[in-house]
Amino acid sequence: MKKFFSNFKGDLLGGITAGIVALPLALAFGVSSGLGPSAGLYGAIFISFFAALFGGTNTQISGPTAPMTAVSMVVIAGIIAIYDGSVEKALPAILTIFLLAGLMQIALGFLGIGKYIKYIPYPVVSGFMTAIGVIILITQVLPALGYYPKEDESWVEPFKPQAEELILENILREEAGEGILVLEDFKETISRAHEVTEVTIGEEAKTLAAKEASGVLGAIKVLPRALKNINWLELGLALATILIIYGFRRITTVVPSTLVALLVVSGMAYGFGWEYRTIEKIPEGFPMPNLEIFTAFEFGAISPYFFTALTLALLGAIDSLLTSVVADNMTKTKHNPNKELIGQGVGNSIASIFGGLPGAGATIRTVVNINSGGKTKLSGMVAGVLLLTILMAMGPVASQIPAAVLAGILITVGIAVMDYKGLKAIPNLPRDVKIGPLKLSSEVMVMLVVLVLSTFWNLVYSVGIGLIIASVMFMKKMGDLTAEHSNVKSLLKEKAWADETTFPKRLKERVFIKHIKGPLFFGTTSNFQALARQIPDTASAVIIRMDRMQYIDQSGLYALEDVLVDLRKENIDVLLVDVLPQPRYMMERIDIIPDLVSKEYIFENFDQCTEWLKENINGKE
Repeated sequence: MKKFFSNFKGDLLGGITAGIVALPLALAFGVSSGLGPSAGLYGAIFISFFAALFGGTNTQISGPTAPMTAVSMVVIAGIIAIYDGSVEKALPAILTIFLLAGLMQIALGFLGIGKYIKYIPYPVVSGFMTAIGVIILITQVLPALGYYPKEDESWVEPFKPQAEELILENILREEAGEGILVLEDFKETISRAHEVTEVTIGEEAKTLAAKEASGVLGAIKVLPRALKNINWLELGLALATILIIYGFRRITTVVPSTLVALLVVSGMAYGFGWEYRTIEKIPEGFPMPNLEIFTAFEFGAISPYFFTALTLALLGAIDSLLTSVVADNMTKTKHNPNKELIGQGVGNSIASIFGGLPGAGATIRTVVNINSGGKTKLSGMVAGVLLLTILMAMGPVASQIPAAVLAGILITVGIAVMDYKGLKAIPNLPRDVKIGPLKLSSEVMVMLVVLVLSTFWNLVYSVGIGLIIASVMFMKKMGDLTAEHSNVKSLLKEKAWADETTFPKRLKERVFIKHIKGPLFFGTTSNFQALARQIPDTASAVIIRMDRMQYIDQSGLYALEDVLVDLRKENIDVLLVDVLPQPRYMMERIDIIPDLVSKEYIFENFDQCTEWLKENINGKE
């Protein structure tokens, strides 16, 4: 406990400063997600406190981040669509997915997966982060212009026939489920159909219109309409926010420019009594747990999103551990990656129960905390308590914040989150892949595939596809590299190893020597299988030197077996020299030794093998 309060003053100042920085971002991410500002604020409160308490990075400040919010939007939009546009009905299922992601992070921590996160290729991360920035920029253009598709009658009107059809279809589905959709009771169906009014059709049409205009493609589709219906006051508020954020940073970085922009622009809009659009009302009082997560649990509603929950868990892990590395570099300390994953999982799990967005370690907030004096876990907990205090004391005031201000803040976040380092490197990376007449960089290809697919298709699947492409390309490179050092050549063409210089000349045309340099795995099997086709007709024995083959996988094992079977059919003796432990163990497991190569044909060194050849190939010299 004494150690916990060893830096009380610094942690207090660091936590307060980080909490102030987190406030506008939490509200903005909440609005962007579709669950409202309170969801972002609840996420920041609980994740910051509990991730700090249970995590493995002393100075980490956690909360909703741009990548986590972008993936959360996919979950939220998909489940709301299932529940006919009702956020209230969809909320338990949405929060269940977030809870599942948190529990997965805890499991990853206990399984010790934290140390493997570093192996995710940089191009995948780069493409994903840039896509997040592009998505935020494009989707925030509409609220910055003051245009909301479901409020545009000319946009909503064409969706009314579809809305009416959908409502009637739902009535039929419900009655079929209740077992009353029969000819005798069809009057009940007709009477319910009469209850469908223009108002209900209009509401359903608005939901369909909003769904059609959601995401990057939807925003691009309605952008021409938005440009014809600009709300100049909303646009002015958004631009003023952006200008203050970038301009104030030139004056000082001591006070967070996002907070200054939030207070100044919101204060002006409210003070002058302008007719602007406010954010959703933030509930007053202490957040209450949403017990419908458990009481209204429906497996069918969340089963399509298991992979998305895993993506959220992994993304949060990557985001957090990258921030932990930054914190280590600044504080000259060493974080515990698995403990950090457990802490993030606990924070996300608790936040989901209270209706909060999932989050991760936030780099900017962590850096602010360290620079302000934060050194222990207390600083992250202070940030959470500060946000809770603001919520309870100033909820009604925060509800008067203009929506355009948060759109302006998110636009600056979108600009900042893109990976400019990776983008700048595109012209300079080596073009190591040839597709038809084009020569391209494999690194750039992976990054662009993830960027394009994430932006215009699906954030979740694009990461998986990027990982697969990157892995295949890596394996191809390793296979080529290994094969390059392990070409199949006869002794007359291949450079002899040092201990082969005294090999008897009369045996050189009778004996084929194969050097295996490096692992024999799926990437090199095709080259190795060419061995049987390149043995000269005069050869009656083959020496396979394995002293530099440290590893063989299942593909390599069966390739070796196929070659040995072919050589046996040709009555060619196979001699193995210096077989290392792992390859020998594998060959014994499937009986290559002794069925295809007897133990008498396995030698500890090349000299022993040479003596055997002298005695058994056409007698002695």
